[in-house]
Amino acid sequence: MLAPERRTRADLLAAVAIAVVVVIAIAVVWWISDARGTISEPAAHAAEQPAAADQLPQSLHELWHAPDGAALRALTVAGVAVAADGGTVTGYDPATGKQVWKYQRDMPLCGVEAQYGTVVATYRDQRGCSQTTMLSADSGARRTARSSYMDHAITLTADGTYFLAQGSDRLEMWRSDLVRTLEYGYVDAPVNIKTQPRVGCTLLSSVSSSSRLAVLEHCPGDGADRLSVLNPAPKDSTVPEEYGSHVLTNPGANVDGARVLAVADNRVLLYLPGTATTAPELAIFDGTANMLSTERLNAPLPPTATTTRIGSAYLIYSGNSVIALNATTFDPLWTAPDALGSPVLMAGRILIPVDGAIAALDPETGAETTRIPLQRSDYHNGPISLAVVGSTILEQRDGRVYGVGQ
Repeated sequence: MLAPERRTRADLLAAVAIAVVVVIAIAVVWWISDARGTISEPAAHAAEQPAAADQLPQSLHELWHAPDGAALRALTVAGVAVAADGGTVTGYDPATGKQVWKYQRDMPLCGVEAQYGTVVATYRDQRGCSQTTMLSADSGARRTARSSYMDHAITLTADGTYFLAQGSDRLEMWRSDLVRTLEYGYVDAPVNIKTQPRVGCTLLSSVSSSSRLAVLEHCPGDGADRLSVLNPAPKDSTVPEEYGSHVLTNPGANVDGARVLAVADNRVLLYLPGTATTAPELAIFDGTANMLSTERLNAPLPPTATTTRIGSAYLIYSGNSVIALNATTFDPLWTAPDALGSPVLMAGRILIPVDGAIAALDPETGAETTRIPLQRSDYHNGPISLAVVGSTILEQRDGRVYGVGQ
């Protein structure tokens, strides 16, 4: 019978050395990992969606406020008011401003959006705005994530079906689970470069819907901007499917500031700035990028102009008014003057921010039905974005979000 093996002093020293190396390796991996720079404070209990208001408030005042410099608009989803600033995304109780949950990373935010009970936050690292996390809006719990090459700065939007992340060289569309349905523009994988219809283009503006993606771009060799209309979810996400693409011939088609304002199933709405001899205009194109008609504007739209879909209308905040357009044809419906920002629907009325108040409009005619006084603190005349959750109105302005109620 063989004698049992005995541990020697050298064996013990070797085991200790291996253990120390493993611990050091684990510590190094943790030190350089994303987890070390992440703070996640989900809610103990999921927030509840408050009942929709059945009547407008008789009076308004500010209830609370919080930093909100990373989101493009006032955000509310799943009964939570969402604010984003620096590297932190926070869910608040809309009535009290109490923190419901928080998600924080040691990276700057590129953009934040919300739809379908989720919040999507995109962060910037050495690859650009490449790290995206999806959170449950009612609890702040992490659901999924994605990483891919992106531009250093992007515009992140949601259309009710897809998320759209657009930079100057490249854009991507994502499903509700953050799986990519389309990449367009610059491709970092050499094997996929020839799948793109054009190369070297600068992406100026894009808007998506469930069935169409409209991209305004400027490509080498084109004498003016180009409108391309694509399938937002082709069979192969690396191979774009175009419904049509044409270089624009309108006056103002090669002037800085042109952009896509809205996309319907068979219509695309562009804003084209004026030239020295022509007025700015809204141009309507069909679903294959062919122009149908134009509508002259009395004044150019500022960069802060926004488009909001409410019911059967698209509402464009023009910088000093709200223009209502039919959601199918983009025909003008009505105009409400003296607006300070984008509208929202509450208790069957369209609310728009105005000087010293919030005005309520009839959705069919745009006629003002009432005006609720509101004294805004620390307001510096910037555009105001409205959202509604329950009986609370959210105002995003000057890099902060304000909860407003009775």
